[in-house]
Amino acid sequence: MRSPPPSPLAAVITAGGASRRFGSDKALARLDGQTLLERVALSLPACSPRLIVTPPGKYVLGGWLPVPDTRPGEGPLAGLEAGLGALDPGTWTAFSAVDLPHLTPEFWRRLAAFVRPGGQVVIGLSADGRRQPLAALYHTSALGQVTALLDAGERRMLALLERVRVVEVSWAELEETAPRAYRNVNRQEDLG
Repeated sequence: MRSPPPSPLAAVITAGGASRRFGSDKALARLDGQTLLERVALSLPACSPRLIVTPPGKYVLGGWLPVPDTRPGEGPLAGLEAGLGALDPGTWTAFSAVDLPHLTPEFWRRLAAFVRPGGQVVIGLSADGRRQPLAALYHTSALGQVTALLDAGERRMLALLERVRVVEVSWAELEETAPRAYRNVNRQEDLG
């Protein structure tokens, strides 16, 4: 039996990357008339609070609060640390990288339906069965493990999943909500 989804979820978008492979600021790249940042934000309309992890003053988006990237250059795990650290204890957050422009509100609602008491991460699996940590739900109780990994020099998001309680959601459960959910934008040609 599923427990009721947390209401509301907080939202954290990590947008502090250098966009080296992309060649320019990825968050401001346009797809179908919207920036990638706007597209990800639009997938999270009912969340509160809504946070963007970014260098100070870099992005302004109505209804979203900037959170400083406390470990610049350390990747999305550091972005998760900054986001979780800015939330009240006991909060679930929808965490997304800025380069996943095909997420939808329905995608996040479906993930939230899999929140379990005592869980710390709800993560979707791609069609090939791989865990997708850059569009997942994280509970603030995972913050200590995130910080410990970063302090030890670990930057891989998947390393966190070895240390916390994880609920996996199959692609069959998610595909209809966002068929291209995990298609990320790393290079200019990915915008096509």
